[in-house]
Amino acid sequence: MMSTLSRRHILALLTVLIAVMTVAFNPIEQTTSYGQDAPAAEEAPADSGTEEGAASGTKPPKSFLGWLIEASGFFGLIILILSFIMVAVVMMNLLQVRRDVLIPPDFVENFEEKINAKDYQGAYEVARSDDSFIARVLTNGLSKLNRGYEEAIEGMQEVGEEENMTLEHRVSYLALIGAIAPMFGLMGTVYGMIMSFEKIAQSATSPKPSELAEGISTALFTTLEGLFVAIPAMIAYTLLKNQISKLVLEVGIISEGLMSKLPMAGGGKGAAAPAPAPAAPEK
Repeated sequence: MMSTLSRRHILALLTVLIAVMTVAFNPIEQTTSYGQDAPAAEEAPADSGTEEGAASGTKPPKSFLGWLIEASGFFGLIILILSFIMVAVVMMNLLQVRRDVLIPPDFVENFEEKINAKDYQGAYEVARSDDSFIARVLTNGLSKLNRGYEEAIEGMQEVGEEENMTLEHRVSYLALIGAIAPMFGLMGTVYGMIMSFEKIAQSATSPKPSELAEGISTALFTTLEGLFVAIPAMIAYTLLKNQISKLVLEVGIISEGLMSKLPMAGGGKGAAAPAPAPAAPEK
């Protein structure tokens, strides 16, 4: 239930992200007036013969997407690449961090049947032939039963910690993206402000607002894009990390519960060991 809920949260987040991007990137008209209103511009002398008369009215419409790409520049390209990586990492983890992948119900049922039937060699072969998280934990535990039950449990815990580290390493890229995306946005902000102040410094008179708009738009767009990538990345990272912690704990509980059904579970090292022979038996 918790696994399904987390996946639904992340899928809903990605759906909202795509919807917002679709709405934001719809072409809209950007009309800027200079001096007089549009009707006054239409009364401009037609015999001027230059393009300056037409330019004194309104600028041609520009799509929001075109404006965004033009203003974002190099920093926007980097943030766009980060957004694609974020979506890829989220989808990869959604496919891997699932209960039926880490703890396959068919495997658990088959393994338990072998244990109940006292077919310990068969249980070992079932675990060894499966590539799931819980199967690797049980395989390592069964291979060390000849050293005693406590050694087997410690071996299972070691494998569990390694698998947990691997899962957290995969999801940690989302935290990295969530940290560096706003930094690239901040770099674009600083660069845009430098561009605007350069216009002011190099102009003998007060610069027109249109001359400052390029740098300001770069500053604002890159900041927005950086946050637009970082916020979903951090939300997805938190949800996936919590899901990993829950599933790792569940793997530990189920695997120890299955191992406790062995006859030597309560007998310590002196009990008769029903452990199967491992692939490479120790001498």
